[in-house]
Amino acid sequence: MARWLALAAAAVAVVVAVSGIGGVAGYGPGGGGFLYPQFYQHSCPQMQAVVGAVVAKVHAEDPRMAASLLRMHFHDCFVQGCDASVLLDADGSGRFTTEKMSNPNRDSLRGYEVIDEIKAALEHVCPHTVSCADIIAVAARDSTVLTGGPGWEVPLGRRDSLTASLSGSNNLIPAPNDTLPTIIAKFRNQGLDVVDLVALSGGHTIGNSRCVSFRQRLYSQNNDGKPDFTLNPAYAAELRGRCPRSGGDQNLFALDPVSQFHFDNQYYRNILSMNGLLNSDEVLLTQNHETMELVHLYATNNELFFQQFARSMVKMGNISPLTGAHSGEIRTNCRRVNHF
Repeated sequence: MARWLALAAAAVAVVVAVSGIGGVAGYGPGGGGFLYPQFYQHSCPQMQAVVGAVVAKVHAEDPRMAASLLRMHFHDCFVQGCDASVLLDADGSGRFTTEKMSNPNRDSLRGYEVIDEIKAALEHVCPHTVSCADIIAVAARDSTVLTGGPGWEVPLGRRDSLTASLSGSNNLIPAPNDTLPTIIAKFRNQGLDVVDLVALSGGHTIGNSRCVSFRQRLYSQNNDGKPDFTLNPAYAAELRGRCPRSGGDQNLFALDPVSQFHFDNQYYRNILSMNGLLNSDEVLLTQNHETMELVHLYATNNELFFQQFARSMVKMGNISPLTGAHSGEIRTNCRRVNHF
């Protein structure tokens, strides 16, 4: 563990303070409480080092996990706010249905066991102190840094939900085939604007997508039996080799085949070359003047992209947090509430 603590310390040392002085108030429907980076300064000063150590270890073992942990934070925050609802298993009580079975998450979202490992380590050093929601937020930041992306101070103090929402996960998380107006509306529903949308989409610079998520672009984009005209024909032909009309739903493709495991602005350059993998990527260039300008801007200015990505991640991480002793709880096991 000492070796990974050293790696974590090196990663945390490069964080960029973009959250301002003090803390950040919650965004999104229902508002939220007040979060600040020093929340565990006295109650669990080892918190960020422990998270960073496990994330560094797992990243060395499985480079794909960085994108998975970043995506988990996104999928958590868009449903009920950043409250670790995405981690809850069905508990047999019938009070809720696990979000793990939603269309965006089933057979797709990964990293639950990584959060379990971090939580177990923190329960050992700081029992009943650190929320699962905060673990997800810090793990997402550390995953970004480990892949060469920007760092930021993570405002902390979230508590964990007592429920999950399958319908919320199905309906609130933007889908690969959503129209751009629908995606913009889903972001605005969370208090996030078009700038946040384009910057956070840059998270697709790492990670993979399944064939089932973009097949329609290859064979029948407009239900006319023809491929998407905004997709580079040569790239489409390459994709069809492993993503047939039927079957192969789970076949994985790099969202950014140029630098799959490196966090950079290549994602935006791919879009400009008509090599955006998902429909939700390419529409940023083809359906809205404001998003088009931002794609061009981030494609030519990696530093600006990094700065805005960090700001938008802080903003997203503050969607409707549960705070205070009378909201939610600190789960001892991230997969279930403490008491039925």
